[in-house]
Amino acid sequence: MVQPGWVRITHWINAVAVVLMVMSGWQIYDASPIFPAIQFPPSITLGGWLAGALLWHFAVMWLLVANFIVYLALNLASGRFRHKLLPVRPKQLAADLLAALRGRLKHDDLAHYNSVQKLAYLVVIVDIVLIVLSGLAIWKSVQFPLLRALMGGYDNARVVHFVCMSVLVAFFVIHVAMVALVPRSLLLMIRGR
Repeated sequence: MVQPGWVRITHWINAVAVVLMVMSGWQIYDASPIFPAIQFPPSITLGGWLAGALLWHFAVMWLLVANFIVYLALNLASGRFRHKLLPVRPKQLAADLLAALRGRLKHDDLAHYNSVQKLAYLVVIVDIVLIVLSGLAIWKSVQFPLLRALMGGYDNARVVHFVCMSVLVAFFVIHVAMVALVPRSLLLMIRGR
């Protein structure tokens, strides 16, 4: 089994949670934009208005955080984290990145991640941690003054949250594009082999 059941389940829960979080987050953002030139059309937001978006965002937040904790715990306990994502060697990363940019990155063995995949997954793990921490600094700013201060204040925590969300959306788009280029990987994430 290349992808155990718990990996597939947490992957799909995370995919749904991220989409719902981003869509409701865009609705929340539109109510008080950080960058006035950036607005999201209502057709791609969730919640209908600020209060509805906040309800969606907070409800799905618990699912995302719980699922993420389960994913990390099982990856660490099983040794899968170390085996699949580490090490990332700079020389191999440069070679794989160059091959990817040229459209020559091999995907013969889907059981092994190349260095670009390893780095992307590590970045998205750190990104989700930052999203959760900056979200806490925004949501419970008074209750977590140290976290708010570490983020550079409330307004800066909003910028960190927005930038991290943008990184997550970019990862999501690239991830879906790569699945379109290597459709076997979708079957692997559905069937496990």
